[in-house]
Amino acid sequence: MILRYKNARPGFYQSIFHLMLPIIIQNLISSAVNTVDVMMLGIVGQSALSASSLAGQVAFILNIVYFGMNSALVILASQYWGKGSRETISKIFGLGLLISVTISTTFSVLALVCPHHLMQIWTNDPELITIGAGYLRDVALSYFFMGISQIYLAIMKSCERVKLSMAVSGSTLLLNVCMNAILIFGLFGAPQMGVLGAALATSIARGIELIVCFVDAAHQKLIPLSLRIVFTIPGGLVQDFIKYSLPAFVGDAAWGLATSMFSVIMGRLGSDIVAANSVVTVIRNLVTVVGFSIATGSAILLGKELGENQLETAKRDAASVVHLSIVVSIITGLILALITPIVPNLVNISDTAKDYLRIMQIISIFYQMGQIINTVLIASLFRAGGQSRAAMILDLCAMWLYAVPLGLIAAFVIHLPPIIVYALLCTDEFIKLLPAFLFYKSGKWLNNLTRDFDKNNQSK
Repeated sequence: MILRYKNARPGFYQSIFHLMLPIIIQNLISSAVNTVDVMMLGIVGQSALSASSLAGQVAFILNIVYFGMNSALVILASQYWGKGSRETISKIFGLGLLISVTISTTFSVLALVCPHHLMQIWTNDPELITIGAGYLRDVALSYFFMGISQIYLAIMKSCERVKLSMAVSGSTLLLNVCMNAILIFGLFGAPQMGVLGAALATSIARGIELIVCFVDAAHQKLIPLSLRIVFTIPGGLVQDFIKYSLPAFVGDAAWGLATSMFSVIMGRLGSDIVAANSVVTVIRNLVTVVGFSIATGSAILLGKELGENQLETAKRDAASVVHLSIVVSIITGLILALITPIVPNLVNISDTAKDYLRIMQIISIFYQMGQIINTVLIASLFRAGGQSRAAMILDLCAMWLYAVPLGLIAAFVIHLPPIIVYALLCTDEFIKLLPAFLFYKSGKWLNNLTRDFDKNNQSK
């Protein structure tokens, strides 16, 4: 079977799919909800779709922050889970919480106090600024809620409780889409709120998600969560976090800001390209969930093996993971090719936007292949073994020294057509693919990072 790697160890596929399946379901639900949201707002109108997409860049940046924090926490927490040091995992949770809540609170305040200024970062269209500012005010509280819930779910995922993360996030997202329909269109006697309804639904759903996390935290017995343990953080653990985890956080944040810069560039090239990009991003995310789930699942698996000091097993499993990511990226490309003629007919956007969308879908067939493989190498393998600094350098160079300057020059100096600008922005994944693969082959990323922070490490 082509999906199977001939050198994979016995039991590898059972281990990786046990971790991947709940993550796939969770990510699939998330992408499906985003797809439905785009379709709902597409029915409201192109301005509503474009404005919510640009306003959503604030949430996108925050999601990248959460993803970066999750990656940072998984690097250490999964290794200490393999070591059996549950008290140290609690302290890692406390460290992540302090950082995440500080950032999410800042974003919530900015969205409440100066939403128009935030919208002006991404567009100069007065109509889109007005609509988007209203959206930001109503969605602001969700940023704070997620700053707590996403960190808790990341720690539970590091402890192999991936089903919990799937159940909580999946239920929240399904609730979100139901409330979106009710509040956007005014169903069952509710007010018809349009874009503002989508924002309010998100805040309510994220608030419920946080309550569920609090309830679970009160009953779970995997790690101790007393304030004394969680916020008594050893200096050595802080040093390890700065050395191994902080570069992952910085790398993801820089990547997110660069990707948001892409939206800044396209936001000044017209609402047609913005609307088309809104749709193609959601569609690409929907069909690439398996590829990105490989990265998340393998980071947990390899981190645990490295924490147990099983370096040869981790090296062998990493080769199997890379093979799997290549095969899945090819299959995903074929799926994108098959649905390319269908998607433009499902959204209410202009003919020009539909023409852009068709071309962008074809570009995405190739773009997502590089994206999946790089995500597995950089965000999973390198970070699991403590080489997050190398991963950060690759991302920073590809995005801020290459893609962002290229996009700015193409759009505002040479004045190339919007679709050409988009195509150039999609080349960043291929710039870092070769150096990422060479670093993987060197094996320098295989490291056990754990220390003895508590005397009585508990066995799982």
